[in-house]
Amino acid sequence: MARRERCSGCGLYLVVPPEAQSIRCAVCQAITNTTTPVAITPRPNGHWSHVHDSLIGQGRPSYPGAGNYGIPYVYVPHQRPPQPRPSPSPVAVHGRKRALLCGVNYHGKSYRLKGSINDVKCMRYLLVEKLGFPTNSILMLTEDETDPFKIPTKQNIRKALRWLVYGCQSGDSLVFHFSGHGTRQIDYNHDEVDGYDEALCPLDHETEGNIIDDEINETIVRPLPRGATLHAIIDSCYSGTVLDLPFVCRMNKEGYYMWEDQRNPLFYKGTRGGLAFCFSACDDDQTSADTTAFTGNNTRTGAMTFSFIQAVQNEPGLTYGRLLNAMRNAIRDVKSGLRLTGPIASLVNKVLFGTTTQEPQLSSSEKFDIYSKPFVL
Repeated sequence: MARRERCSGCGLYLVVPPEAQSIRCAVCQAITNTTTPVAITPRPNGHWSHVHDSLIGQGRPSYPGAGNYGIPYVYVPHQRPPQPRPSPSPVAVHGRKRALLCGVNYHGKSYRLKGSINDVKCMRYLLVEKLGFPTNSILMLTEDETDPFKIPTKQNIRKALRWLVYGCQSGDSLVFHFSGHGTRQIDYNHDEVDGYDEALCPLDHETEGNIIDDEINETIVRPLPRGATLHAIIDSCYSGTVLDLPFVCRMNKEGYYMWEDQRNPLFYKGTRGGLAFCFSACDDDQTSADTTAFTGNNTRTGAMTFSFIQAVQNEPGLTYGRLLNAMRNAIRDVKSGLRLTGPIASLVNKVLFGTTTQEPQLSSSEKFDIYSKPFVL
């Protein structure tokens, strides 16, 4: 049975495996002797503080091209992640809901954005007010946070991704939303069809490096157990396959689609039986943008995030295919100067991106009929 010990250095609580006699804190690096077991009952929604840095081991080699700093690990190949004790309170019949929302504006940089933090605030509103996510099951990382562990640095995003899937069980619904810059870089391990890894840019990417798709897949896709579901909404450039999911939905402007199989026999990119879906702002060779065109005022939002929220709120019970089409049509209509209506905001008649191409994409851990499967978070 896992127990809780206070770090002898910084005083943070650490979750200690039952057989451990000592544990190193990933924050202050102090080693704490653990001789007196203390019972712990994890909260149903996996609070950030209760899984904190005790999830982190002694480190692993960094991913090629991902910077100079290795990522501490929770999961190793063929190892089942630690499972929390059952909560004494009843769990909802549809399982627990948990979300990680990251918005990075890159304040003070020449490449700063203005809509990313607005995006995660809007997403939080949708999840809590419309889709029933408990407020204490949502972790937000933005530059506006006062807690240093909630600033969207590379290390904090890595920890938060592990928090998202920690103790995941059948029936759980997980959401990962990222709004910020994305990039692509040379694929060093040759697992990519196009020869490039897609990556997310944390706040400190200039010094710490990016978070590449290989790492994201290993952290939040492969641990998913049967019966658990992950939805990622990634509003960044070059994000088409940023979760490295095996199947990519290729759809034309008329709505006809086919699944492109991107599996590589040398690399397993699937789950442990769960389902993973990713809605991304654009294809791997496209760019995305934030804009004021959707709000009718000076408030900026990501085009993809806004079109996603508008579609989900306007059409309860829509399918994955209908959602993808609605997002694409909303962006095309703004580019064409057409007016749309909805409860969140109205569009203004203006050109959005000039000649820039942006087509939201869908990828999945398995193939399915996108026009018959209901979209459920």
